[in-house]
Amino acid sequence: MKDLTQKKDKFIWSEAFEKSFQEVKDRLTSASVSTLSKGTNGFVVYCYTSRV
Repeated sequence: MKDLTQKKDKFIWSEAFEKSFQEVKDRLTSASVSTLSKGTNGFVVYCYTSRV
């Protein structure tokens, strides 16, 4: 999927990209990721905004 971010490459959504995208969605919406923290140790948020 990283290849899709390159401007020089033509955007072609293939079955391999779809599979990778679905895996990312599944991992981000899994119970272990979407569980609330107890918040006892505070939070550290890192944000990377490449050229935004």
